[in-house]
Amino acid sequence: MSERVEIEAAVREFLDFCRIEKALAKNSLEAYARDLTRFSTHLAGSDQRPSKASADQVAAFVDSLFQAGLSSRSIARALSSLRGFYRYLLIAERISDDPTADIALPSQWKSLPKFLTLEEVDRLLEAPERQTPRGARDFAMLQLLYASGLRVSELIAVQRAELDADLGVLRTRGKGDKQRLIPVGKDALAAIENYEQFGRPELLKNRASLFLFVTNRGGPMTRQAFWKLLKRYGLEARIMKDFSPHSLRHSFATHLLEHGADLRSVQMMLGHADISSTQIYTHVLRERLRAVYDERHPRA
Repeated sequence: MSERVEIEAAVREFLDFCRIEKALAKNSLEAYARDLTRFSTHLAGSDQRPSKASADQVAAFVDSLFQAGLSSRSIARALSSLRGFYRYLLIAERISDDPTADIALPSQWKSLPKFLTLEEVDRLLEAPERQTPRGARDFAMLQLLYASGLRVSELIAVQRAELDADLGVLRTRGKGDKQRLIPVGKDALAAIENYEQFGRPELLKNRASLFLFVTNRGGPMTRQAFWKLLKRYGLEARIMKDFSPHSLRHSFATHLLEHGADLRSVQMMLGHADISSTQIYTHVLRERLRAVYDERHPRA
């Protein structure tokens, strides 16, 4: 068997392992495949296959990603893909040493996540015309997104059975198919109730759907469609900064911490596997505190 065929087979086995045993999402599997293909291509010039790569070659690969202008998050993800692959080879006894073991992750979040102020969130929530079926739906989606910190992929996949309005909780599945319960506030619940009574039936027109938020074709909304409507409402709300659906997730976390929530609770609601992913919001708060001090203190 040629070295190229051997490594391709190993990568396929590793991806099958991630899909079946670790239950990784399709997007994560595709990212792993891209990262490993990029690394294999990088090694092609050195006549070295990934299963025989050294720590120096892994470090050189990471440096090449920096030189290519990739963000620190993308580089960290690529290194995480390599670590998972080599850990798999190590357990399978195909290698005796892990070349990624001593490679440090790049410093992430060099730029702080973008979020909206409370005033901007209020203006955004007022933008949809709630008396129309689509407006009632859009208002309910925005309310739930800000009230729960959902990822947009989780928002569009919400099913009616997953929301318990009496208890005020939503059951959702995030990355790695991991389930979590999220509290939902009364404003979001009221918006959803109004949409279910007056908006959703008009959009479905006697059709059936498991999904809570539907289009006039009866199916769930796509991520691209939600991004477009969010951009439109942002313009109507006179929000001049560049923001995305993820900005509302950042706003959810930032505003919770500003009002006294503890970091561990925010981690659980966001569905972060590691609290280090949540700690970025403490940096946001420190930056804001410094800005307020510089602006308000007479001798700043």
